[in-house]
This record gives sequence, C-alpha cells and structure tokens, in this order.
Amino acid sequence: MSTRFKGFALLAILAVAIVTIPAFAQQENPLDTVPITVTTDKESYADGETIVISGESKDFISGVQVSIVVTNPIGNRVAIQQLDLEPDKTYSTSITAGGGLWKAAGTYTVKVQYGSDNRSNETTFEFSGSSGTTSGKKTHVEGTDFDVSYSITGGKVLGITADVEAKSLLVSIETTSDGTLIITLPRGLIDAKINGEDDSFFVLIDGEEVEFTEEITSEDRTLTIHFQDGAEEIEIIGTWIIPEFGAIAALVLAVAIISIIALSAKTRLRLMPKY
Repeated sequence: MSTRFKGFALLAILAVAIVTIPAFAQQENPLDTVPITVTTDKESYADGETIVISGESKDFISGVQVSIVVTNPIGNRVAIQQLDLEPDKTYSTSITAGGGLWKAAGTYTVKVQYGSDNRSNETTFEFSGSSGTTSGKKTHVEGTDFDVSYSITGGKVLGITADVEAKSLLVSIETTSDGTLIITLPRGLIDAKINGEDDSFFVLIDGEEVEFTEEITSEDRTLTIHFQDGAEEIEIIGTWIIPEFGAIAALVLAVAIISIIALSAKTRLRLMPKY
C-alpha cells in the first residue's frame, strides 16, 4: 500500500471519528431542559388496568414530596397522590384506571409537581372508559334509620357504622386491588358546616388523611374516595351527625314524654282534696 493511500485512509478514519464522537456525546438528557420528568408505562389503558407513573427530578429537596394529579378529559381530578423522592432522585407509583370520575373515555392528563410551580411537568394517556363499576348498591348505616347509596371498584363494602361521639361514619371495606368508593351521604345523616356554610369533610383511610373529590346538592353530598389495596377502614368525619337514637326513636321518645306529662297532670288532679 502506497504512503499516499495510507495517508488518505488515515484522514478518512479521523474524519469519521470526528463526526461520530460528538454524535454519541450529544445524546440529550431530558433533565437538561426540564426540572422533573414524568412518564406512564403505556400510552393507553382499559378499565381496571394498573397505570405505572414514574420519573426523575433534577434536584433533591429535603422534606418535599412529589405531587401527582390525574385529571379526566373535562379537567376533573380522578386521582391524587403524594410520595417521597428516592435518594437517586427518582419516583414511581401505580394507580388503577376505572371507577368514579373515570367513566368517560378520552385523553387523561398526569401532572407532577415537586415543590414550586416551576418544578412541574405533565404527560397524557388514553383511557377506554369505565364499565366495571359496582353501582346502585345501598347499605344500612348501623346506629341510625338511614341507608346510603354507594358504588365501589377494587373491593366491597362490609358495613357502615355511625360514630356519634366522633361525628363520623366508619366504612369497613375488603379490597382486591387499588380502587374507588363513591358514597352519597344524606345531609340528614351527616354533614359538615361552619356558620351555616358548607365545609369540607375529613376523610381518613386506616387513620391517614387522604384527598377526595365531592359533588354537592341541597339534599346530599357525594364523595369519591380512592384507596389502595389492603385498606380496611374509611372514616368520614363531619361537624354534625344524627343523634344515636335516630329520628324515629326521637319521635317515640317525645310522644312518651308528652304522655307521661299528661298522665302526671291527670293523676295530680285526681289526688287533689275537695273542700
């Protein structure tokens, strides 16, 4: 091989190397353009499927949690979670598609935020619509004369008890997966008001406060509560709950008291001496 040919070959190899090395070196890191990333494990889901949401943060801020909010096609929140960032600045969680406000098919949005508004990002996925919600059920509230309507996915309701002292309802559930409870509470049973204006209920799952969504009418309040597999008790706390003996028992008691007063008055008249 001639010296001149060797020189041309060497120059060609160097030229390829110069072009190739930057191509590998310039692979873009998403965190170079955004402070936090978010992805789902699939682009579309059917009713009851598990959605895995994960991502990575550019920074680690001690004591700050990653907030995850999922909204349906019309902008209503269908899932809310707060979770800690791992030491390697990653996060991951899963939710179940279906139930509650998940009924509509279409594009759902996942928004994540880590601290301030400028540390946020979002992604979308398609949902085929909900068809497996157990709906139209009623159950009696122990300790009252009321029944409540509910629907549930991911488990079943074992019973509901009124706790008069705590002004709350205790909903005992048995789960098979992550799910959603939608329960309609008559205002005559339990309510939450301050100075005559509607206030928010407190909802606890196994003693831990959770977020929920609500629809309000003049007659009742419907709560949509998401729970994780393994949950056993949902407590709904208001500012007022029907007295322990209930409306019918109260009426019976009132009639009995009036009868006793009338009977006592009549007896006194009979016993009064005549002059």
